[in-house]
Amino acid sequence: MEWLAFVMFFGVIAFLLTGFPVAFSLAGVSLLFAALGTIVGGFDSALMHALPSRIYGIMTNQIFMAVPLFVFMGTILERAKIAERLLDTMAGLFGSLRGGLGLSVILVGMLLAASTGIVGATVVTMGLLSLPTMIKRGYSPSLSAGIICASGTLGQIIPPSIILVLLADVISNAYQQAQLSQGIFSPETLSVSDLFAGAIIPGLMLVSFYILYLLFVAWWRPEQVPPVEHKAEAKLNLRQTLDALFPPLLLIVAVLGSIVAGVATPTEAASVGAVGALLLAWRHNQLDMDCIKETSRTTVKVTCMVFAIFIGASIFSLVFRGYGGDDVVHEFLTQLPGGPLAAVAVVMLVMFILGFVLDFIEITFVVVPIVGPILLAMGFDPIWLGIMIAINLQTSFLTPPFGFALFYLRGVASTQLTTQQLYRGVIPFVLIQLFTLLVLSQWPGIVTWLPGQF
Repeated sequence: MEWLAFVMFFGVIAFLLTGFPVAFSLAGVSLLFAALGTIVGGFDSALMHALPSRIYGIMTNQIFMAVPLFVFMGTILERAKIAERLLDTMAGLFGSLRGGLGLSVILVGMLLAASTGIVGATVVTMGLLSLPTMIKRGYSPSLSAGIICASGTLGQIIPPSIILVLLADVISNAYQQAQLSQGIFSPETLSVSDLFAGAIIPGLMLVSFYILYLLFVAWWRPEQVPPVEHKAEAKLNLRQTLDALFPPLLLIVAVLGSIVAGVATPTEAASVGAVGALLLAWRHNQLDMDCIKETSRTTVKVTCMVFAIFIGASIFSLVFRGYGGDDVVHEFLTQLPGGPLAAVAVVMLVMFILGFVLDFIEITFVVVPIVGPILLAMGFDPIWLGIMIAINLQTSFLTPPFGFALFYLRGVASTQLTTQQLYRGVIPFVLIQLFTLLVLSQWPGIVTWLPGQF
């Protein structure tokens, strides 16, 4: 009956493509197949007795408590117009250089990624703020779109990223399963701080590669990135620059530094970030009861959506294993010609393709629990695997025609940008992402060195 597990998998994807809610697609299709298997005798219904304890484990997971706090922090920062102030400041610093406005967008995207970790909000915000300005100043529309989409998706890999928080828990469970399957009954664990530390250098590498590409365009096609002429009264002084940059940087250091250094748990650091975001909003006169109500409402909606997906993915995983689907995947990956490297390449390709139709949360909680223990049992480092998965999903977010980041930007720039310009603009950044994956696959120490120091 193993084939039913894969019929169920593609059935979930079919429901998702119709626009049916993710959590209900995962849970509903899985329960339907569990009932069908029970009727025909191919599924042990006793497995479903484990479902209440799984749901209880999700709702009481200490790491997952950081999710609503990080969402709250990001939403507050978005409403406080931090991105707008950062972009104005960076444009004042670098705009007079050829390509300086594009450089400003990349750096602001990096800072927003380290502040909010929410990809959709960053892409939309940067699209609304910077795309009209870049096009008005003579920038190539396609290059502008590529810069905005690429810098907006940095929230996938630069900590504190929500995807890294979720991946850390899933990879940690998979790592423990892999060790138990090898007869190691005192397994090592993986923490969120390990994954955050492992993501810092690859994240900065991506930013550096983006900047190098922009500098290359400024040299090769200078007409695509003209300098911006500033009026004398628009030039920034040191006080204005520090006033815009210092508070967000302090917040980043407080949140990320406390997690990586082991001073605070992710949940504690997220609470510090939420309070810091409130203080920043109050400092810029953006904090009132309407702001708090709207932010709280948005946080509850996003958190409910995330936890509903957790529960649906848990049901799917239980039924998939009940049909023996994980055994088939294990047999397939271990018997591939080319050994472990071929296995991880196939998994990365499958995740890349699934990233066109599934969000990172579904892939994290549906696919990774199935393939993670198998790959980790082959000897791959869990931190390296987690970062490779995160960058891979970030790449699929950018890739035409189904990348989520493209939909976000297209939605807010429908009159300023054609679909062809959008696709043409992101292709170089997709190639940069793939090159980064290749570099990390050849030199895993780039990922594992910093966590080893801590």
